[in-house]
Amino acid sequence: MRILLFMLLLCYGEPLWSQTCCSGGVPLSNNLGLPNEGKGSLHIGLNYDYNNLNTLNAGVEKLDDDSRLRVTNSILLNLGYAISDRVSFESLFTWVNQKRIISQFGNENLTTTKGIGDAVFLIKYAIPDILGTNSVLNVGLGTKVPLGKSDLTTAEGFQLIADLQPGSGAWDVLGWSSVSKGLSVRPSATISASLTYRLTGKNTSYLSDSSSYEFGNVFQANVGYTDQFLLFNTIFSPGLIFKYRKASFDKIDGSRLPNTGGEWIFIRPELSALLTPSITISSRLELPLYSYVDGTQLTPTLRFTAGISFVLKKKKLNILN
Repeated sequence: MRILLFMLLLCYGEPLWSQTCCSGGVPLSNNLGLPNEGKGSLHIGLNYDYNNLNTLNAGVEKLDDDSRLRVTNSILLNLGYAISDRVSFESLFTWVNQKRIISQFGNENLTTTKGIGDAVFLIKYAIPDILGTNSVLNVGLGTKVPLGKSDLTTAEGFQLIADLQPGSGAWDVLGWSSVSKGLSVRPSATISASLTYRLTGKNTSYLSDSSSYEFGNVFQANVGYTDQFLLFNTIFSPGLIFKYRKASFDKIDGSRLPNTGGEWIFIRPELSALLTPSITISSRLELPLYSYVDGTQLTPTLRFTAGISFVLKKKKLNILN
């Protein structure tokens, strides 16, 4: 009975098809991995993220239908502190504004939500020179904390579907690792890779406590190349990243929800500039190369992120005997 009620609400709020799992939400996994700048250093990052979903897919096939648009604007605050040269702590706080427009038969339906999103806390450990000089392996374990609301309703009093809520209403477990290696043939260049796995929890208070909802687990892998060059007395760092993302299907009351989950491959050109030894600005554009969705879903069209970061290092005191 609960599943039937949910499907009726789904048809009311999301006619004909559903939304990819978390594709329109806050990009938590994309924004983890602040570097350890040495014991006592504090890293602060502030980013704006724009995610546009205007592509309708059935499996791998792109459909000729642009009647639906989904846009997510997010503000992301990263805080990182190095307890030692190897152990560091990282947190990510979010604010999200989501907009969905459905245009059918000359009518336009607009749904917007905004508010504080979920947060991530991560403890990390660095192992230097694991692949020789100028290399480092980082491993991390953390959790996503459900700070955001997950029970927002429409003006008519219907609760919005889970994917339009600022928060998930569930605790998740996060595993993260990265490895980087400087190239001896070109000292300014670095190759890197990272893995993230999010084991999602269950929102047991979905649809006014009548159901449980669980987003699909998410696996993400990145591999890329970055370099550096000097221009106008500023160090610029261009990079090219390839990203693979796999999301499992969502569940309601333990049953598989259709039209959720999929696999994607993205290409992401990046550019950052070191304005001062402690201030960096950065930008990146993420475009899909391959999209496979289960059933029929909206899928990402483009994503743009820009921000600024500050590194505050503890001053070393010289003690004279």
